[in-house]
Amino acid sequence: MAAGEVLQPELGSEAEVAFEGALRPKSLAEFVGQQRVRGQLQLLLDAATIQNRTPDHILLAGPPGLGKTTLAMIVAHESGRPLRMSSGPAIQHAGDLAAVLSSLVPGEVLFVDEIHRMARSAEELLYLAMEDFRIDIMVGKGAGATSIPLDLAPFTLVGATTRSGLLPNPLRDRFGFTAHLEFYDPEELVHVLRRAAVMLELSIEESALIEIAGRSRGTPRIANRLLRRVRDYALVHGGEATRAVVRSALELYDVDERGLDRLDRAVMMILLTRFNGGPVGLNTLAVSVGEESETIESVVEPFLVRIGLIVRTPRGRMATREGWQHFGLEPQAVPGQQNSTPGARAQPLFGDEL
Repeated sequence: MAAGEVLQPELGSEAEVAFEGALRPKSLAEFVGQQRVRGQLQLLLDAATIQNRTPDHILLAGPPGLGKTTLAMIVAHESGRPLRMSSGPAIQHAGDLAAVLSSLVPGEVLFVDEIHRMARSAEELLYLAMEDFRIDIMVGKGAGATSIPLDLAPFTLVGATTRSGLLPNPLRDRFGFTAHLEFYDPEELVHVLRRAAVMLELSIEESALIEIAGRSRGTPRIANRLLRRVRDYALVHGGEATRAVVRSALELYDVDERGLDRLDRAVMMILLTRFNGGPVGLNTLAVSVGEESETIESVVEPFLVRIGLIVRTPRGRMATREGWQHFGLEPQAVPGQQNSTPGARAQPLFGDEL
């Protein structure tokens, strides 16, 4: 660095923020994937526009990183309405929600992320607000308490949740439309990555995009994150982002050809080598890898089950034949067992829980 030159890291941070904003599609036509959901949303928004009314309340359900927040922004943009964003954990009292609802302007779109984590008292306040656009506010305490009705401006609630089963039925039933987002195909992820590469001004081979898409767990958020790591690797080492560069970069970041990361492989290796493929209880497995059981159950296990490397049984987690083959291992014979084929033997359960 030359004398007197001052680095300004905040400029890089601003560029990353600008990139994140530009990365999100502004319309359903630009949104890649989720074809069925896009068609359903387009019909809902068009009908509301023709009738000159606010769109019905919308619930977006699905795993993280599939575009729920982006779709909420698109709903507001295509409706020509302002957008207000909040989250379930931030609304822990009915008064918090009442303050937000009472300040909405007519037609505004209220987006609540992780809506299943909202306080129960706030959820119950939503029932009347979603149906009749009014809330009842309690003034005073004890025998002198009085309920004062407060009319609300018509609004559209867009709720996002990764665990729709945790929503109470009365709240779930008040949404006019529920969209279930699915994981992306590799071909769809290639389209997402190609668009992001253009915005990053990254020269990258088509085969390299296919390589990244295959390691992205069917999730655009992960695909874009891996693309940026490849961008960094190519920038430091110079040259174009080829397939070989992608493989070297993702090997450095512990992402294998099927998208398994360090924790995924640690869980699989413990299951295969220490417990001979299972069955093994969740808590025992979590303690063995030094992680919380909630992390294993909500972060690691869904992906391993989805790609067929493990299965959940009433007696615990077990590795499948494909799980053994992926790591190039063979099950060890257990004394007293007739059959050591994965999935066909009856081993003792390591741990007394699922």
